[in-house]
Amino acid sequence: MLYSFLVAIVQPFLNLINGKAKIYNKENIPDGNYIIIAPHRTWMDPVLIALAIYPKKFSFMAKKEIFENPLAAFFLKRLHAFPVDRKNPGPSVIKKPVQILRKTDLSTIIFPSGSRYSSKLKGGATLIAKLANVPLVPVVYQGPLKFGEMFKRQPRHIAFGKPIYVDRKNKLDEASQAKLEDEMQKSFDELDHQINPNYKYIVPPKPKDDDF
Repeated sequence: MLYSFLVAIVQPFLNLINGKAKIYNKENIPDGNYIIIAPHRTWMDPVLIALAIYPKKFSFMAKKEIFENPLAAFFLKRLHAFPVDRKNPGPSVIKKPVQILRKTDLSTIIFPSGSRYSSKLKGGATLIAKLANVPLVPVVYQGPLKFGEMFKRQPRHIAFGKPIYVDRKNKLDEASQAKLEDEMQKSFDELDHQINPNYKYIVPPKPKDDDF
């Protein structure tokens, strides 16, 4: 209920200050559950992507430190977020989203690079997709990277790629993982080019006090 309530507030507010988002290829979104995979470019992109697909709802990974605040934990849990220890990830990093994808009507959003300060793709999303037997849906976001920039009316663009299916019969060895990562990156590049052929995202340096 809180999820839908916040959408009803946030979406009109963003449209008021920034205009409606420009959405591309929404027909590529499959039925049922799936995993949205995207380059992590701003702290806002999980929210902006989720708004673009609503009323489909999503679960989210969030660093465990945020849950130490009781008020934040209260809201995060009702927004279907779950804590992850990014410094010492355990089996729950894989097990929890697999359970959600299998046993609920929630899809999930995963950033394969794991951070806004890296462009190197990692294998967690592909393993979760294989175990949960759901497709990966590539997405890219172009637009304001900071909330204050929303007021400048720089438009938001969100493009969806064709689903990527992970064959459950095939072993996720180094070669197959590399092939899937190449397919994901190729899709990201094609979607970026579709929105703006001249677009180039520059990965920012990681602040010393930021572990996200």
